Amino acid sequence: MTSPSTTKTNKPVVALIAAAGMGTRLGAEVPKAYVELQGRTLLERSVAAMARSGVVKHAVVTVSPVMEDTARALLADAPLPITLVHGGGERADSVWAGLQAIDEEDAVVLIHDAARALTPPAMIARVAQTVLDGAPAVIPVLPVSDTIKIVDAERVVSTPVRSSLRAVQTPQGFDLATLRGANEKYFSGQQEFIATDDASLMEWFGVPVATVPGDQLALKITTPMDLTLATAILKENS
Repeated sequence: MTSPSTTKTNKPVVALIAAAGMGTRLGAEVPKAYVELQGRTLLERSVAAMARSGVVKHAVVTVSPVMEDTARALLADAPLPITLVHGGGERADSVWAGLQAIDEEDAVVLIHDAARALTPPAMIARVAQTVLDGAPAVIPVLPVSDTIKIVDAERVVSTPVRSSLRAVQTPQGFDLATLRGANEKYFSGQQEFIATDDASLMEWFGVPVATVPGDQLALKITTPMDLTLATAILKENS
């Protein structure tokens, strides 16, 4: 008889890479995922990291309809099978569309922002393995170095204890069936709750969310300064 732990380990791992947004804060002429970093787009680098993790067997990439041909050309020789899916108006819509495009019923899904193009493969594997070991939801986190304030329009309301705060990165890992169930409930009617990421959706759905150590290299490339930093990191490590 197969042990429960072995059954979990044998689940396929699918990456869902969000690349349908415009990313206007980067100030580029193309959507953020298609901006080049040392000769390769952020999207290509994110897909390559998933492949190098050694655990991801397939990737679903959400794209805007106007960028589908570009994405298809960029990923024609990708190091793992790719499925392109049209994204929606909001990130949550895009993720839900991507989840519905995954053929597997019993799998681990890693939701990843294409903008985190330098995410180390070892971090990806760490997130996936934690889900394979039985956690229904896992996020990589880093300690917060800045003091964080809760404010209203013009004044400070309170100051959370910094030692309890964490900055959340991607990929976020989930049991696929559970995440689908959370999305089905979320999109079944008007909700007062607004999901800011997939982990918050799972919290709302009543699912415990585990954490694993993140990595400074998994920075989100959102602004020109982020792109400059990422370029410097690659030059330093080349």
